Amino acid sequence: MVTDFDRGRRGAERAAALLLTAAVMAAGCRGDVPAGETEAASTASAASVDVADFGALPDGRTARVFTLRNAQGMEVRITEYGATVLSLLAPDRDGNLLDVVLGFDTLDRYLEGSPYFGATVGRYGNRIAGGRFTLDGVEHALTINDGPNHLHGGVTGFDKVLWAGEPFESEDGAGVALTYTSPDGEQGYPGTLEIEVRYLLNDENELIVDYRATTDAPTPLNPTHHSYFNLAGAGSILGHELMIAASRYTPVDETLIPTGELANVEGTPFDFREPTPIGARLSGGLIDASDDARDDPAHEQLARAGGYDHNWVLDRDEEGSSVSPDGELAPVVLAARVVEPLSGRVLEVETSEPGIQFYSGNFLDGTITGKGRTYEHRSGFCLEPQHFPDSPNRAEFPSTILRPGETYRSRTIYRFTTTP
Repeated sequence: MVTDFDRGRRGAERAAALLLTAAVMAAGCRGDVPAGETEAASTASAASVDVADFGALPDGRTARVFTLRNAQGMEVRITEYGATVLSLLAPDRDGNLLDVVLGFDTLDRYLEGSPYFGATVGRYGNRIAGGRFTLDGVEHALTINDGPNHLHGGVTGFDKVLWAGEPFESEDGAGVALTYTSPDGEQGYPGTLEIEVRYLLNDENELIVDYRATTDAPTPLNPTHHSYFNLAGAGSILGHELMIAASRYTPVDETLIPTGELANVEGTPFDFREPTPIGARLSGGLIDASDDARDDPAHEQLARAGGYDHNWVLDRDEEGSSVSPDGELAPVVLAARVVEPLSGRVLEVETSEPGIQFYSGNFLDGTITGKGRTYEHRSGFCLEPQHFPDSPNRAEFPSTILRPGETYRSRTIYRFTTTP
């Protein structure tokens, strides 16, 4: 699925990287690592995939874990349960690798309950008002799991099912293809849906997430990836500097359902068009503003969500459609960029989607522990490329309806680099 992705741009870079890797490995065999090269670089190897058991589900089925590695030493672990990213080792400016996503070490912890750590969510990522929508004159009722609303596919969404994984290696890198058949009526959705999520780790330290799906009856579809990132590995994310390539966002009501307005971010706490610390307008979980500013509707938006939990409308030349009769992929554009100043780690998110949800870890409260640490308030953030929340009930929003004979395609790229 990735063979059409920008090979011309990468070819020269990949060739140079492979030559450097070969030189470094040869030097390592002699025992003299070149000056300026890190230990991680000296032990780099070609892209690969390892497969192991992760644990057993209550019904006895086994979930496996796939470990992807590239020639730069970066590593991503993905399990069939929820098509979930368990860990992601990314280098800092000195080449030191650290896990930059929140999660758990064992399957049992995910089964006990997870706030979607690293999961693939769907059929519909984000919220649908009242858990209801009308499609072709027929009203459909979905499971309710977020106050009065339907969230992230319902009580048992894609994040809580066992996908079937198949590892692969190619000239583009190492990856795993995960497939799932969502039966007609699952969580209230119409139609049998066949969906595939492919994770590819390449030698440019990009994790590429590709989605493809077909259906036998019209249905809403809006899957997304839900990793919680912390580019420092631990602690608060408020000092991370965020840029979102969006001039508008979708304000929400008291239950976090979009009002239908596409509001201008200029002059509001939602303006991240220039790099801004995540915590610049937050204090104690709410906006840090003067008394006069507290009458601003944007302040009320942050108060309702307890911080940022909103969809931004990406600045695109055209709508990023995910549905195509011939399976073509919409253009991929830069959606967001995050810099952690102390480590120098940088995360860039590119996507074919028209929107991106930024969530500032508002509901993390120190009651969840994983990987040997406690996940305190604002210890992770999410950037979820998507169509807009509640689109099945908003004709003015880009459509999320997939019909028989059409192919859903979507791509998100998580690129990891460093600052000097």
